[in-house]
Amino acid sequence: MITKLIVRGLLAGLLAGLFAAAFAYAVGEPRIDQAIAIEEAASAAAPAAGSHSHEAAEPAAHSHDEDEALVSRDGQRFGLFLALALYGLAVGGLFALVYAFLRGRAGPRSEPVLAVTLAAAAFGAIVLIPFLKYPANPPAVGDPETINQRTVLYLVAVLIGILAVAAGAAAYRYAAQREPWLRWLSAGASVLIPVAVALILLPEINEVPAGFPADLLWNFRIASIGTQAVFWTGIGALFAFAARGRSTG
Repeated sequence: MITKLIVRGLLAGLLAGLFAAAFAYAVGEPRIDQAIAIEEAASAAAPAAGSHSHEAAEPAAHSHDEDEALVSRDGQRFGLFLALALYGLAVGGLFALVYAFLRGRAGPRSEPVLAVTLAAAAFGAIVLIPFLKYPANPPAVGDPETINQRTVLYLVAVLIGILAVAAGAAAYRYAAQREPWLRWLSAGASVLIPVAVALILLPEINEVPAGFPADLLWNFRIASIGTQAVFWTGIGALFAFAARGRSTG
């Protein structure tokens, strides 16, 4: 049975990854192109502004020439689909393993509802909670010197999200014999309190350059979290569809 669940998870993850890639291509790629255009315009303007003295000595010798990207934009777009497909396969396999562990032990008894609930919880823990503190930025935004710090802080935020959601599930289960409103209150408080404390205590990172278009930044972030929402909705719905015949009600 576990083998069937893993195969089901791999297929659901692969399809969800391709759905997410299609969304990112349609909604996110135009924002990236705009951000790259702004970055290139700024790079072109910087030497022009400060090169009056040495321009004569070095006539156009190095126009920072064309710091050509290692991978073309077309290659990056292809890589978007490839990366999200591989990401979907990996996450789909893990999703199936967690689902198999929870099945019959915790969560809704209905298998489709369990699949959808697990996908929603994963989206909240892994995507939404870290996003509230460290939202995604376009490629033209961010200091390369701080990339390690930003990576570590983001992983810490992901860990906090997972622990908070797990604490909420445990609190709900612990209060199983209580009134429904008390179960939900316990679960909500167990999630929201540690998340709120973490959002306050974790260091701020704001590397958006002055003058960067606010609407472009906002639209890119919406596209980024929308891609993840499409992915987790897809994996939950597809896994639930595959499991519908085995629901125990």
